[in-house]
Amino acid sequence: MIDKQPIIDTSQSKELHFLLMLLREENTSEEIIPLKELDWNYFLEVVKHHRVCPLIYIRLKDKSDAVPPHVIEALFQEYKKNIFKMLQLTGEMETLDKVFNENNIETLFLKGPPVAYDLFGDISLRMSKDLDILVKEEELEKTENILFSLGYEKEEISTVLNEIKWRRHHIVYYHPKKKIQVEIHWRLHPPSIKRIRFEELWSRKREKQITNYPISFMGKEDLLLFLISHGARHGWFRLRWLKDIDQMIRKKDINYVHFKKLAVKHQQKDLAGQAFQLANLFFQTPVHEEIQGIVNTKRANRLAEKALPFIKEMVQLHVQSKPKNLEKSYKNYLFSIKTKRKKCRFLIMSFYPNSLDERTFRLPKSLYFLYFLLRPFLWLWRKLKKSVLF
Repeated sequence: MIDKQPIIDTSQSKELHFLLMLLREENTSEEIIPLKELDWNYFLEVVKHHRVCPLIYIRLKDKSDAVPPHVIEALFQEYKKNIFKMLQLTGEMETLDKVFNENNIETLFLKGPPVAYDLFGDISLRMSKDLDILVKEEELEKTENILFSLGYEKEEISTVLNEIKWRRHHIVYYHPKKKIQVEIHWRLHPPSIKRIRFEELWSRKREKQITNYPISFMGKEDLLLFLISHGARHGWFRLRWLKDIDQMIRKKDINYVHFKKLAVKHQQKDLAGQAFQLANLFFQTPVHEEIQGIVNTKRANRLAEKALPFIKEMVQLHVQSKPKNLEKSYKNYLFSIKTKRKKCRFLIMSFYPNSLDERTFRLPKSLYFLYFLLRPFLWLWRKLKKSVLF
């Protein structure tokens, strides 16, 4: 059990409350009869925002006596659309993995069809928009050339001093004919989170045979930690990520002693504590005795509290043009989840030039080194310009 140091303001809309009831494992069909006061159109918005349409459709499809027909139909359309998308991604995943193996490139699929099948036993019950693939950093160029040969195009990335590899953790590729997006990762997370070596992950990999060709993906404890870190740095603004955690804990035989060691080793124990606090709050996810020490902490509680508004207010943290107050709140949140060492590194790296500086004041490449001197002034100029506009 989690110690009773309650997270403040656990109130939520009727629609979100109903959604949580539907997603909780222990609910029976009698317990999920909807409330008469529900705004069904808003409920559909909430379901789509949190990307849990397939799970909610499965729970409500036989409740036509209690749920308006247009709600079930809308959920069915999303469910059907996701089936086609997941089948398409599964086919492309098999093709890519086979080509990479033929070229002696080891690949780990991070999310997508293998994780959907692993967690839910059915690829159609988890929504995915792309394929995330982890490769060794030294294989990046080779991987990119293969994708180009298959018709993929690379996302345009603006850089000043070739800082992509240490500022970012993946590059996006898009197939214009197939309408498929692939993210090639050379590390699991941005530099704000400690790196886990590919060889370490590969040594604990699992294989899943969804089609005729076995696909490699992460071991249970590695996957749980990855899903936690991924959700944490996105502020958990989609409940789908917390549902993944809940599902994994309930359905998988997790070695919590090993998991705790991984979380401590890779400086992610506070993020794990945050995730378990939130999962327990929203889904009554059980917290095993072996990890009580990293869950029942003041810091885990504070981080969970900071994420609550992003979940309950249905914010869009993934869009570029966020409201000013939300952008500031999210930046503060991202800074708060860093370790002390990472905060220091972040502050030091803030003096390193980036593409914004280049767009603010153009210099020829031979003079790019001057951005180091100009950066404080360019940053101040952007701030002043923004304040005048608003």
